Amino acid sequence: MLRSVINFRNKIFGLIALLVAFGLTACSSSDGTGTMRVSLTDAPADYAEVNIEIHQVLVKENDDDDDDLDETEDMDEEELEDAGWKVVFNDTITVNLLDYQNGATLDLGEVELETGRYNQVRLVLGDENNVVLNNGNTFQLDTPSGQTSGYKLLVQADIEEDQVYDLVIDFDASRSIVVTGNGSYKLKPVLKTANLTASGSISGTILPLEANPYVYAIAGTDTSGTQADENGDFRIIGLDNGTYKIEIKSTNDAYRDSTITDIEVEDGEDVELEEDITLEANS
Repeated sequence: MLRSVINFRNKIFGLIALLVAFGLTACSSSDGTGTMRVSLTDAPADYAEVNIEIHQVLVKENDDDDDDLDETEDMDEEELEDAGWKVVFNDTITVNLLDYQNGATLDLGEVELETGRYNQVRLVLGDENNVVLNNGNTFQLDTPSGQTSGYKLLVQADIEEDQVYDLVIDFDASRSIVVTGNGSYKLKPVLKTANLTASGSISGTILPLEANPYVYAIAGTDTSGTQADENGDFRIIGLDNGTYKIEIKSTNDAYRDSTITDIEVEDGEDVELEEDITLEANS
């Protein structure tokens, strides 16, 4: 009888020890943190400048509450966090989007996050936005929404312990500017995101330099682009795995457009085209 009691007691103690160990393990895994870093880049646009005022970048963890935020600029960081938001950027800066092409990015900040999935990013703009045309004329960009509640970007960002998730926001300046019938200009942002840590790129050189071409990487319905720099070099970042065709659009009528097919991007690699691309002259 005594032996049975002792065995039972030992089993109970063993079970308690196992539960305690499991609890400690569970707590340590759920309490881990990682980092989300957010930057901005741009696709090509036929303007001299596209100046955008940025106020906030916010991140939210995955949940069932999809309520819109109103007047976020009037909320302090504690109020934002109570609403489930983490603050990456909370200031006022004006940036010329065209300064961030060809693989260049603007660092907007980073935030430490608990491990888990985050499914929403908000980009909050101000109302001091303008476009400068190639002839030097400047027009205010009417921004009908986005100054207070922000533009919602749906993401699937898995934050892992001690890892950095490098999120880039691609602000397509060309498609985001709408010319109205009365000659005014509106800003309707066309945005997409990519995880730079896992995505790839395509780069190369296009000649002659006088062609000054736009370059687009196309896979299915997904298009990313840039403009070759003064050396003819280009780099398109944030590309998912897939097979791409490269469309080259000369801005100089003296040269023909060109297309290159079957460019494979795999496992987030950076693909550098081995040979320079020379555009043919129009006859």
